[in-house]
Amino acid sequence: MSRILIIEDDMDLQEGLTYFLEKEGYEILTAGTKKAGMEIIRKGLCDLILLDCNLPDGSGFDICAEAQEYGDVPILMLTARDTEMDEVKALEMGVADYMSKPFSIAVLKARIRKILQGRKPENRLVSGGITLEKDSCKVYKNGEEIRCSKVEYQLLMYFMENRGQVLSKEQILERVWDSQGKFVDDNTLSVNIRRLRAKIEDDPKHPSLIRTVHGIGYIWRSEEG
Repeated sequence: MSRILIIEDDMDLQEGLTYFLEKEGYEILTAGTKKAGMEIIRKGLCDLILLDCNLPDGSGFDICAEAQEYGDVPILMLTARDTEMDEVKALEMGVADYMSKPFSIAVLKARIRKILQGRKPENRLVSGGITLEKDSCKVYKNGEEIRCSKVEYQLLMYFMENRGQVLSKEQILERVWDSQGKFVDDNTLSVNIRRLRAKIEDDPKHPSLIRTVHGIGYIWRSEEG
């Protein structure tokens, strides 16, 4: 399920977009200000951003510039200012698409589908000072390469691909070990989690990246900064 962040200060429009897009099967996050929108973007939890050009505490162009520091999530900009200059500026800043208000919901849905279908697989995961390069299978902490075993690498990739989501022990065991036809127990998982924490956490005894959810499993922190 793709997750869409709507940054729009018109609450009626925000609620309407949420209603129609949820009916299409998308998971929706919302924000009414630049500040609230950037807080969600920093968490890396969305696959597409619907962005209003004018916000009470800044502009959509400011968000376009700042969002680039947190990945390559595509942006579809919505604006009431139907000017060629704004459209050119938005496209030059790298937005995936641009629509002027008022717009057709059917056309918006079609453009969203096109953007999401056209996304290339993400080959670099970045979160909490950790960078995982899928092409080279390398991991960096604050720019310095760290050595991970095959299992540690797979664990880290699974966590980072699902940041902000609680992963049960069963899910992790099935993803990392059962796919190889191996049977392991909870102790094997906890040992490998401990080894991974020792490499990526600033304070492994008080982890801030891989957090334990007691009685369930683990979660990669959903907060950045």
